[in-house]
Amino acid sequence: MVYGALDIGGTKIAGALVDAEGRLLVRHQRPTPSHGSAEELMAAVTGVLDDLAVHPAWASLSCLGIGSAGPVDTVAGTVSPVNIPAWRSFPLVDRVRRHPAVPRGTRPVLVGDAVAMTAAEHWLGAARGATNALCMVVSTGVGGGLVLGGATHPGTSGNAGHIGHITVDQNGPLCPCGGRGCVERFASGTAIAAHALESGWTPPADGAATAAEVAASARAGDPRALAAFDRAGRALAAAIAATAALVELDLVVIGGGVAQSGEVLFGPLRHYLASYAVLDFTRDVPVVPAGLALDAGLIGAAAAGVAALSGTGRSVS
Repeated sequence: MVYGALDIGGTKIAGALVDAEGRLLVRHQRPTPSHGSAEELMAAVTGVLDDLAVHPAWASLSCLGIGSAGPVDTVAGTVSPVNIPAWRSFPLVDRVRRHPAVPRGTRPVLVGDAVAMTAAEHWLGAARGATNALCMVVSTGVGGGLVLGGATHPGTSGNAGHIGHITVDQNGPLCPCGGRGCVERFASGTAIAAHALESGWTPPADGAATAAEVAASARAGDPRALAAFDRAGRALAAAIAATAALVELDLVVIGGGVAQSGEVLFGPLRHYLASYAVLDFTRDVPVVPAGLALDAGLIGAAAAGVAALSGTGRSVS
């Protein structure tokens, strides 16, 4: 059997065909026109589907999962990503279903991108076998998903675990979601780069002002870059400690582009977590990198499609 998957974020729109073992048979992606019109965004999605549909394995497609930046509404099949302003209650499921190559009778399954990543990590990655886990995506935005009682827990609308919009500073900066002091305003790649620039950090002459460049400077000892990651790690630690107190966690898994910074991010995060997670049942929760790197969203979207096809609603694992 072959499972289709789309992963829609603020930077890229990716698609893949995935086999029953979770291996990617083919992968395509296009940049997200994040400040374009709703139809320009949909055209990029259509282009990825066009690319996938010409692969011979498409003929064996059994389901199609979509992981999208949120919030999402899995009941209505709509998306309203905070970092994609043109899509507000956009009927993504219906538009994908109407693509001429999607087999008749196939209803795409929508989940939040971080819930997709969580499903993937629980199926094949760092959270495999975990009973209660928080999995996070730290990238253009910050998202999260939960494994509770051995199964992914998307919640009624598909947004449970959306840790990026937990407030960690009541007087913090205004977030595009409308709240103040959200984790995303401190720990996303965009926020890290912006804070470093505001502090006087200068990107290389031939480089862009990205979190990856800030991380490179931090590894070289630049104090302004180190401070930007220290700030991000502190915000993540506060949110993780709050989540551990609420639901009890066995494990925290962190993936996404910013997580590729390694100890530049994980060092301060673990340092502050030891200060914030002080209750007996919240202490010493392991925090580990994702096992599936940057393809977790695609694998998880496929896993969500499989779960819906089986009618279990549970993780593939």
